[in-house]
Amino acid sequence: MYSKILVLRFSKEIVDKPIITHLVKDYDLTFNILKAQIFPRKEGMLVLELKGNRKDYEKGIRYLKAVGVEIEPVAQGIRRDEEKCYQCGACTAVCPTGALHIKRPEMEVLFESERCSACELCVKTCPARAMIVTFDKTLVL
Repeated sequence: MYSKILVLRFSKEIVDKPIITHLVKDYDLTFNILKAQIFPRKEGMLVLELKGNRKDYEKGIRYLKAVGVEIEPVAQGIRRDEEKCYQCGACTAVCPTGALHIKRPEMEVLFESERCSACELCVKTCPARAMIVTFDKTLVL
């Protein structure tokens, strides 16, 4: 089973179309919605985990691009400001995917963005405000 967490952006021209339904019916993919900001007749943004066999996944991605959905990996929307981070490790306690974890014995906090589910728990927990979410700030309403 192939799985990736993606940020999908929908323009106002396609936001009202049943695009995700086609991924399930026509490409045999499953999904888990992690975050959504969708407004009728305006732009929308959806963070989801998309799963299926690799061939169907690739066909589904081609379909999304063909209908005008912008796709980016969630890793592009979450980042850590290394200058602000003072390696306290508070974020590691709330990270459900292990994207933030402590490297031992060095006690260094590592961030593996490809494992991130964009839950934003780290953003709320970080006392230094070192975790930054950028994908939802660009949504124009």
